[in-house]
Amino acid sequence: MPRTTSRDAAFDSTDRDRNRTPRSLAIATVPIVLLVALSTSIAAAQDERPPVSRGYSIPLLDLAGETDHQTIVDRQTGQYLGHPTTVLLEDGRTILCVYPQGHGRGSIVMKRSEDGGVTWSDRLPVPESWATSKEVPTIHRTIDAAGKKRLILWSGLHPARLAVSEDDGSTWSELEPVGDWGGIVVMGFCEPVRTGAGHYLAMFHDDGRYIAEGSQQSKPITFTLYAVRSTDGGLTWSEPETVWSGSDIHLCEPGFIRSPDGSEIAVLLRENARRRNSHVIFSRDEGKSWTDPVPLPGSLTGDRHTAKYLPDGRLFVSFRDTTLLSPTAGDWVAWVGTWDDIRRGNEGQYRVRLMDNTKGADCAYPGVEVLPDGTIVTTTYGHWTAGEEPYVVSVRLKIDELDRRIEAAADAMAK
Repeated sequence: MPRTTSRDAAFDSTDRDRNRTPRSLAIATVPIVLLVALSTSIAAAQDERPPVSRGYSIPLLDLAGETDHQTIVDRQTGQYLGHPTTVLLEDGRTILCVYPQGHGRGSIVMKRSEDGGVTWSDRLPVPESWATSKEVPTIHRTIDAAGKKRLILWSGLHPARLAVSEDDGSTWSELEPVGDWGGIVVMGFCEPVRTGAGHYLAMFHDDGRYIAEGSQQSKPITFTLYAVRSTDGGLTWSEPETVWSGSDIHLCEPGFIRSPDGSEIAVLLRENARRRNSHVIFSRDEGKSWTDPVPLPGSLTGDRHTAKYLPDGRLFVSFRDTTLLSPTAGDWVAWVGTWDDIRRGNEGQYRVRLMDNTKGADCAYPGVEVLPDGTIVTTTYGHWTAGEEPYVVSVRLKIDELDRRIEAAADAMAK
């Protein structure tokens, strides 16, 4: 047990067991498992990307049983707590975390850590309207052209609503509609773009139910990715524009990564139909146009990808494992690799199982923050204790430690 200090998506336990790689196919022993790539039936589609597998062959480091990395953020007997997002303030140690009391909907809770996720406050006062949230809340930092810093908090479905703080989360406005539109997991990301000072790009998805009042799903169900833009530091937002739409694959929950040189954006996408790998789209004009989606390797197949760069230039991407063949399907995992791995369709360096989810795949809408000393603080919910409601936990890691353990295991296998 840790020490105390989509909503539209989840496998049931049968699905999870079906998607797990048989343990007999694993090479080596826990905490390192080297998987065999079990299928190359999914073809690459552009840029001479290699064929992708339903499984993966990179090493897996299992930290699920190591409670010294884990800190409980919030836990309440008999109450479902889930789907958190986080934001790191400029002091490099203050983290705010927001999440609903319920499965993807319910009254929004906010907590603060002032020591980089080592300890967490009690639940903080929030505006009354936050109790009316219909969806997963997301929190983001924005800065306008005059240098004014704000925090913004989104709450989705219809209509999408926004709350604003101008004092680093000490006080907040009520949730107010942004326009006559809505969607699911509003916003998957909210990131600055180089079209002007104070300009931001945000994306979300919808399956036909919430984009307009009274809208209904089509048959077959069509998933659509939408983009909205702000030119005033996140206070007002444009009408949604369609980025991609399709019914053969159900792409959703976009996760943002910018290339190291800043010239290109990648958006990693969950595949909600559970028939295909996760996908990726790219833009070289600040999101004005996008490539067609192409499948990601099995090693990056999952839900709600959250990515941050590490001090050495590698990427740490955390997500729920939905790889079609995996010994950790339904668990909270992370991927370590590079931008070039994503751009070229490579598997990456290694994977980490962060915690073992005990019920289906109901876990891991993760926040990821990297502190000035390189400490990774990643935070999410899950059924961490069998038979109990899910609760919110932070895991603190150092990439140097993970590298050493991977190298030691490789050396041991070579002997």
